[in-house]
Amino acid sequence: MTTEQATTASEVWLVVGLGNPGPAYAGHRHNIGYLVTDELASRMGSPFRSHKSGRADVVEGRLSLGGPRVVLARPRGYMNELGGPVKALATFYKVDPAHIIAIHDELDIAFGTLRIKLGGGDNGHNGLKSMRSSLGTGDFHRVRAGIGRPPGRQDVADFVLSNYSTVERKELPFQVADAADAVDSLITDGLEKTQQRFNS
Repeated sequence: MTTEQATTASEVWLVVGLGNPGPAYAGHRHNIGYLVTDELASRMGSPFRSHKSGRADVVEGRLSLGGPRVVLARPRGYMNELGGPVKALATFYKVDPAHIIAIHDELDIAFGTLRIKLGGGDNGHNGLKSMRSSLGTGDFHRVRAGIGRPPGRQDVADFVLSNYSTVERKELPFQVADAADAVDSLITDGLEKTQQRFNS
């Protein structure tokens, strides 16, 4: 089933914010997925609650009146082990991988920009790698939020696990809002129209 066909209210979408749990990681570039799911939860008017599996926090609702059910999820495990909780949620809510959206940071895209895609490799991203391993496929949607490459000779791991710069923090709310809009568009309008809008 294509995303263009996936607009009926009876279907469920699982939207996963990739990140590391706990306040020590909250402001890191690697945690953009958490920030976007926070924005989506705010739009849905509901707080995150512990799922009965105990392995993730979730919000259930709809992003638009009459739209499909949406489950926002923030796995409680660290980035390299979040695939298990995602698989458990997908099984619980009976969600096919084609109805899963992963929101994550992307080194190869400039800060402030987005790219939307379906499927592909993990490009060294441990969260995507864990999801692919647990789901048995990479054929899920990705909202890729650009963070750019580290300056100078800074180690990549240090860069993604560090806070946004002062200048970036001023622009970050706009990127978060755009990414939330992209998720809504994917669910409502499908992949092609979303790519036309956000990948340009």
